[in-house]
Amino acid sequence: MKKIFFTFCMGLALMTANGQQKQGRVLYERTTQMQMHIKGMGMSESEEQLLPRSLKDKLEILFDNNQLLRRAVVDETPEEFTQEDGGMQLRTVIADADDVTYINFATSQVIAQREFAAKNYIIADSIHKLNWKLTGETSTILGYPCQQAVAQSIGKRNITTMENGQMKKQEVPDTSNIMVWFTLSIPVPAGPEYEGQLPGLILGIDINAGRIVYKAVEVSPQVDVAAIKQPSKGKKVTMEEFNKERDKTVAEMQRNNTGRGRMIQIN
Repeated sequence: MKKIFFTFCMGLALMTANGQQKQGRVLYERTTQMQMHIKGMGMSESEEQLLPRSLKDKLEILFDNNQLLRRAVVDETPEEFTQEDGGMQLRTVIADADDVTYINFATSQVIAQREFAAKNYIIADSIHKLNWKLTGETSTILGYPCQQAVAQSIGKRNITTMENGQMKKQEVPDTSNIMVWFTLSIPVPAGPEYEGQLPGLILGIDINAGRIVYKAVEVSPQVDVAAIKQPSKGKKVTMEEFNKERDKTVAEMQRNNTGRGRMIQIN
């Protein structure tokens, strides 16, 4: 029954799209909770307390003419700091602060620009759709009536740990429980994640009960249409090739950093 109702909602969104907002800009605040396990680095309890337990950043999406551009927003008070104490440096940096993603909903094409270690990469992909279910729950976000939908994403992820000054990577199974709020008042399948999968604009996302939370803080019909274009600056690679180059660079950075302080990078 839920699947039939969801199909009906998609049809309703298409039928009522005329006269509704089809272009705009949305500003989101993202909060990421972190779990850190540090061993053998001679770090005192007071030093460990300096490590942040969450990171906050902002990003925006621009959408028009069945296309979307997602990019970070530079904050006046970015979630980044350097703490020096007895030769120790602690620094946290948002991993995707310079990333740009372009999506064409008509072709399901995704073009991502990723920057890492002063190098740019262009990664071509396609929209990967999840099996969404409506819960029947409703809410209002920024004045827009929203419906709740949930899904599971099953895959793998890499865990990076620091032990005795050495960085270790381990691939583990990863299941994400995803809850989103979307509005049919703006019948565009846009959002900060899971674009092209729901019949309305996503205004809120909760992944794994608060591990990652996206919250829309501003919605505007005004948009820089010229900015919505494919990124082209960088070396063209597959996602697998990008991950290999990134892991190799991280390992080299760790080796070069040995004996010159402690660096903790959290992605």
